[in-house]
Order: sequence, then structure tokens, then C-alpha cells
Amino acid sequence: MTVHIPSPLRSYTSGKSEVIASGRTVGELMLDLDRRYPGIRFRMIDEQDAVRPHMRIFVNREQIDDLNVAVSESDEVHILQALSGG
Repeated sequence: MTVHIPSPLRSYTSGKSEVIASGRTVGELMLDLDRRYPGIRFRMIDEQDAVRPHMRIFVNREQIDDLNVAVSESDEVHILQALSGG
């Protein structure tokens, strides 16, 4: 499936804004992304397997927080990273 990568994480994907990954759940998708682009999962998912507070994952425009949400090859996944500062 197509995964849209935010600018701050593109250093892991050699600058690509869209990549292909697979999995039956969002969690499996994140593991496949990490297999293809080592280190990227840690930036999105914490040690308790939860989406980090500054990250947002959308599957077909619906925000998800549960890594057990099922996905299919026709789904489109957008990863967003909140900006902070003052």
C-alpha cells in the first residue's frame, strides 16, 4: 500500500515522500516500514507499542491510534508529525 511520509522522516526514505509497504494491520505495516527503512518505526511508535504523542497516522483519512487496526493493499496511509516550538 502507499504510505505518505512527512518531511521530517524522509531522511529514512532517501527523500521519498511516498513509499510502498505491506501488512495486515497498522502494526505490521510499521514493522515492514522499519524493515525497509531501518529506524523509522522508532520515530513513530514508542517502547510500549503506542503511537507517539506528536505523530498522527491516518488510514483512508481516518485517524487511528490502535496498531491492531486492519489494513488492506488498497488503503492509503498518511503519517503526519506535529510541529512544536514558539
